[in-house]
Amino acid sequence: MKLFRSKFLTKGQAGFTLIELIAAVAITGIIGLGASISTAQVLNNTTKNSDYTLASRDAMNAIYWISHDVLMAQSINGAGGFPQTEDLSLSWKAWNNTEYTASYTLENGVLRRIYTKNGQVFTTVIASYINPDEAFTYCTSNNGTLSLTITSSVGEGDRVVSVTKVSEIISRPSL
Repeated sequence: MKLFRSKFLTKGQAGFTLIELIAAVAITGIIGLGASISTAQVLNNTTKNSDYTLASRDAMNAIYWISHDVLMAQSINGAGGFPQTEDLSLSWKAWNNTEYTASYTLENGVLRRIYTKNGQVFTTVIASYINPDEAFTYCTSNNGTLSLTITSSVGEGDRVVSVTKVSEIISRPSL
């Protein structure tokens, strides 16, 4: 008798109801939407973080190399116009009378170091995304102290990421 009742109660339940199907589709849609938004956010932040890292690395690399040469420099020329109108030129003579010159030039956002040692010239790209605007990248020199502000800008349109680094470097006294 128990078996007979069980069949009778389940006789009209041969599948899912329309409400169950609508609920399942709605839940699947909400989960899919959440996954899509999360994926878009991750991709957007990854690009933004990569641009920030690149801009920061470029600005720090420029500060490093210029600081490296200013610490050795006995003569600083072109600081007032760098990078808009003049190249920054640093020169010094070593203990063994070897003459060195390091010139920095900015062209189309690319900062180059032109290094001369006893007449041999070496050119190196220091940074590729330096902002040439005089409000963002400039330097001043006062009594052997070089104040340097470098801004690197990476990205396009409204997604430009700019990083500014500031350094004050004191060159060595004349030998």
